[in-house]
Amino acid sequence: MPRQPEPCYQDLRTREGSRTSLDISNGWERVIVLANRAPFTHERTRDGRVGLKRSASGLVTALEPLVEACSGIWVAHGAGNADTACVDDRGGLEVPPANPQYRLRYVWLPDHEHRGYYYGFANEGLWPLCHAVHVQPVFRSTDFRMYQLANARFAAAVGEEAASTSPLILVQDYHFALAPRMLRSRIPSSTVVAFWHIPWPYPRVFKVCPWSEDVLDGLLGSDIVGFQTPEDCVNFLDTVESTLPAHVDRQQSMVTFRGHSTQVRAYPVGVEWANPFVRATPAAKACRARVCRDLQLPAGVRVGVGIDRLDYTKGINEKFLAIERLLEIHPALRGRFVFVQVAEPSRECLPAYRATRATLVATAERVNRRFGNDICRPIVLREAHHEPADVYRLYRAADLCYVGSLHDGMNLVAKEYVCARDDERGVLVLSRFAGAAQQLGAALEVNPYAIDESANVLARALCMSEAEQSSRMRLMRHAVETFDTYWWANQLLDDALAVNSEGHTLAHGDTSAERKSA
Repeated sequence: MPRQPEPCYQDLRTREGSRTSLDISNGWERVIVLANRAPFTHERTRDGRVGLKRSASGLVTALEPLVEACSGIWVAHGAGNADTACVDDRGGLEVPPANPQYRLRYVWLPDHEHRGYYYGFANEGLWPLCHAVHVQPVFRSTDFRMYQLANARFAAAVGEEAASTSPLILVQDYHFALAPRMLRSRIPSSTVVAFWHIPWPYPRVFKVCPWSEDVLDGLLGSDIVGFQTPEDCVNFLDTVESTLPAHVDRQQSMVTFRGHSTQVRAYPVGVEWANPFVRATPAAKACRARVCRDLQLPAGVRVGVGIDRLDYTKGINEKFLAIERLLEIHPALRGRFVFVQVAEPSRECLPAYRATRATLVATAERVNRRFGNDICRPIVLREAHHEPADVYRLYRAADLCYVGSLHDGMNLVAKEYVCARDDERGVLVLSRFAGAAQQLGAALEVNPYAIDESANVLARALCMSEAEQSSRMRLMRHAVETFDTYWWANQLLDDALAVNSEGHTLAHGDTSAERKSA
């Protein structure tokens, strides 16, 4: 049988200087990340070849540099249709194969188990529960059973990769709330850090989940539970205190439950500052010319950009309504302003996502009928996956980037846009309900629900002087560079090392005040 062509890994480049950007301790024999999403998937094309599709996840943006720097292991769901064709007999591969920086281990789930675990409990249950967006969560006992089974499968894979070592295990997000307790039982000598990337709701909201105690018990198997903001930490402590027979030490931000102590900390996630995509992207002028040519935009048009998954938490339809109002009250912008919205399809089998797509498509069509012509449509909706090179080209081409999250843990698009603008031009319009707003005070803040206000903020962004753009962008670039993914990782690693060194008791003072100032 002829050998299948090798996928091209040349874009999975080593990040220059990453190993010196982190204070990598010898405290662990192995560092393992457990995340539902892999940094990339292998996809078979129509001609039978195997190609790579990079993930657009903010989680991947934050974590991959850490895994590379630690020469670690990434355990993830095998979602690519050709992943099985590219792995070794243990279900993994070295990345990239020619010059390995880390190991990627896939876990495959039966279809019914994946549906219940991922689409069911995780994304019809926990996701809407934790986001204040008026979508009712759905909880089914069969889904929770699949969630338990999937968490056990992933924990077993982590155990296999850990072998007989005493690893640091970084458990990522709401997909694996039960895994920390399982890992504590399976690998007692490990140091387990769970990081919850999405918001944590108020106690009375979280108790809507019929298995709220199980979720809390699972997370409290960790040595540290991390969140994006101090507010999330407070909500979590309040939830634990009102739900479990646990001791909550507010001063130390510590929970003691079932004889084990868990620290609760805020670690606002950052992006890699001098990442390969920034370095490879042409100058802003060239990006603008390429984007206008590709989208057939008229000369001199002002360009706004939005980069989101097609999700009801991202406020895409509210953005379109704000653009409609902008063109109503500023007729001079008709034919002179185009908003390019990348909306990567997501969870299309779920009714709430299909309804979200139908609404925003209808809004875009209405706005384009009202204010578009044969030459220029005010909204260009791109429902497709875009590779990082395409996204960074849009960032550099745009006069403004609009992040309109209705509720978001952090939203790294805001930070990526700032990172991309080394020309110190462009305006970031940022929802106050995204965690990034706590760090990027020089952005133009907006309430995405207030359509008139949003339209006025967009108008202000489009008429902002270059001097003010530069002043605001310099402040934001300083914040994003200072509190980048390596700063985030070092905070987390320092605290994990202290727990490990002191027998699972934090050895140094809380740095939450410093993190709040970020």
